[in-house]
Amino acid sequence: MTYAQQLLSFFTPVQMLEFLLRIVAACACGAAIGYERSRRFKEAGIRTHVIVCCAAALIMIVSKYGFVDMGTSGTGYFPGTSGADPARISAAVISGIGFLGAGAIFRNKNAIKGLTTAAGLWATAGIGLAIGAGMYLLGITVSFVICLMQYVMHRFTVGSDAFQSSMMEFDVDSEVDFQPILTAFIRDLDGQISSYSYAVNGAATHYSVTLKTKKEVTMELINAFSEEHPGIRAASVSKL
Repeated sequence: MTYAQQLLSFFTPVQMLEFLLRIVAACACGAAIGYERSRRFKEAGIRTHVIVCCAAALIMIVSKYGFVDMGTSGTGYFPGTSGADPARISAAVISGIGFLGAGAIFRNKNAIKGLTTAAGLWATAGIGLAIGAGMYLLGITVSFVICLMQYVMHRFTVGSDAFQSSMMEFDVDSEVDFQPILTAFIRDLDGQISSYSYAVNGAATHYSVTLKTKKEVTMELINAFSEEHPGIRAASVSKL
């Protein structure tokens, strides 16, 4: 009897089907969280969250049941697992997922993005571990809570989440005293300046302003502002 045959002999077909069910349930939970992120055009979407949750469930199954051939005794649904250490491999997922989460965080000048996505990946790994351990209700419930919280908090923002970061750029005739005009415009937007810079380039001066506002700064608003001041040669706004 080969090693694979010996290992499979410890589990019945019903038990193997349950392992597959755990993998499928983990994929569904990861897809639910990833769907919310993909709708907001985040870097880590459905595929990333499905892979993280599926892999975490697989790792938990291997960690918990993959060493049954090394057990000397045991009782219950899965006999022969008393000599295994179920936390040995799965514990590394919690620290290892931090490297993937760090890749989702980036900084654009004074704005830091990706923290929520990174936290979601970490939570998705935890959900995969829970489902891989057979705790279906807990994993599915946490998935529902995370998805619900994301939708609700984006609809009813509070605190710093209520502010949107935008970067406005203007090319203005150098003879125009544009700084007080720009200051008054930002005051009307009720915005908070995160960074401000300008550079003179011959007959034109380039202004770049990063600010936080409660309302979105649209291109229509920037165009209307530019029409009121003929000295503005070009203007643009981008959401951070």
